[in-house]
Amino acid sequence: MNHSPLPLKLVGIVVGLLLVATHALAFYRADAVREWLVRLPRSREVGLVVLTVDFIWTWLLAYRMDWGEFYYVQTPVLVGLPVVYYLVIRYVDEFLSARALGILGLLAAAPLLDAAFLRPPESRLLVVVLAYAWIILGMFWVGQPHLLRDQVGWLLRSAARWRLAVGAGLAYGAVMIVCALAFY
Repeated sequence: MNHSPLPLKLVGIVVGLLLVATHALAFYRADAVREWLVRLPRSREVGLVVLTVDFIWTWLLAYRMDWGEFYYVQTPVLVGLPVVYYLVIRYVDEFLSARALGILGLLAAAPLLDAAFLRPPESRLLVVVLAYAWIILGMFWVGQPHLLRDQVGWLLRSAARWRLAVGAGLAYGAVMIVCALAFY
């Protein structure tokens, strides 16, 4: 595929800001976010929105990628993806949003890893570690989507866990922004 990766500085700033923003929201609106998180794994509405993003992203990747000697497979894949999208929406009701979030994590990790690939500052590993965390969680949430429900339940079982998770997300995002501005 002929493309240039996103600049590591941009990735660090954007991802850091997203981490800070989402975790700040979780800090200031803790009760509302907790209620939303409990409903998230089984939310069909969230699942449909995220799965639609996943489908569009995947279709564009398949359309733009260099298929090499497998060029003859491109058209069937491009035609088959909308069919699979429809079938998933129609027949996969259980934990649709957990599965869709897992797919999104797998898709989102690629540009992060691409941006950090063979870059000199060691702090780039902040981006790499986050991307691999998304990959691992994504694989589990796609294959065993009930784990998202269990993970949310475990996180919400204790106020100390909640505060630690929110604080860790805020700190990770802030460190990523500082490193992006200072080193990338």
